[in-house]
Parts: sequence; C-alpha cells; structure tokens
Amino acid sequence: MAKPGDASRATSAKPLRLAVLISGGGRTLINLAEQIDAGELAAQIVCVISSRGDAAGVERTRKRGLAVQVVERKSFRGSAEFSGVVWPIVRQSGAELVCLAGFLSLLVIPDDFAGRVINIHPALLPKFGGPGMFGHHVHEAVLAAGEKESGCTVHYCDQSYDTGAIVVQRRCPVLPGDTPDTLAARVFEQECIAYPQAIRKIAAEVRGR
Repeated sequence: MAKPGDASRATSAKPLRLAVLISGGGRTLINLAEQIDAGELAAQIVCVISSRGDAAGVERTRKRGLAVQVVERKSFRGSAEFSGVVWPIVRQSGAELVCLAGFLSLLVIPDDFAGRVINIHPALLPKFGGPGMFGHHVHEAVLAAGEKESGCTVHYCDQSYDTGAIVVQRRCPVLPGDTPDTLAARVFEQECIAYPQAIRKIAAEVRGR
C-alpha cells in the first residue's frame, strides 16, 4: 500500500480508537490496518461492522485477525431503524472516530457522534457526489464529463450523502484512454494515502496537539 504523504509519525501518541464500517471488499480497512501495523498511524481498530454478510471484506477482515459484526441493511425498513442497531455496537466498542470505508448505507448520526464520523469518496467533492454516486458510477461520470483531473476526498459526514466539511483531498490526473477500472486504480492509490492522513490530522486535534 502507498506510504503516507506527509512526514508525521505519531507512534508515541495514544492510539485513536476507530470503528470502521464496510459494505464491500474491505480494501480501505486493510490499508488502515497495514498503516497501523507499520507504525505509520497511531490508531487502533476496535470495531468493524459490515452492512452485508456476503461482502468480501467480511472474510478479509477476519483473516486480518479482526472481529467483524454483520448488521444486514436489507433486514431493516429504513435508515433510522438500521442506525439504531449500529450505534449501540459502536458505543460499546469505545470508538472515538467512525470511519466509513466503502460503506454504502446512509446512517442517521446521533448527537453524541456529530463531528466524529468521516467518509472517503472517490472524487473531488463537491463534484460527483450524492445518492447513487459510488464506486464505478463515480469514475464513469468523471470520464463522461471529460474531466482532466480526479482524486479522492475525506470528509465529515452529516445527515446526507457527501456534503460534510472536507478534511483532506488528494488529486490525480485523468489520462487519455482511461477506463473506469484504470481511473479507479489510480484514485485508490491516493485514497490509501488520504485516509490515514485525515485520521492523523483529526487525531492531532482530538489529542490537543
């Protein structure tokens, strides 16, 4: 995985306790775990929740030695009911920051977690965000629009899709002949840098440094 883009190494800091929520392959979660193991990110993954039991990330997470709880989104009538099951799990874990990592379900964020939930989006918000804009849908839209540049955005979450304050953005070129797959791979390289960078930034603020 890509190395962090800045020189800060917070190995002596108290680890920030993370809850990581997934819906798919879990590659972003694995990247965070690898950064933690390498001493590049002073954090601890204390909770993993998947909104799909058949997500490849469930098995991938378990192979990393991390416990994962499945809360099937399809089992609930709406976002409020689903969120009402997710948040007690997060609270019980003692997580200080919730990281959405390819998590495709809208969460109703309670007051005690306002400003404590972040997401990574595979485009330069505010462009190419909103309902339905995830995964390859984003990269297809970027290519269809003729953009010369793309990238990723780590942002705080509010009660809608992709509208919270931006924490970190990283950019990459859109090259002639790009397909959604080739562009996705280039953007993901930046995601592997951006998410740990954003967590370090937030940790410094939380720890008052």
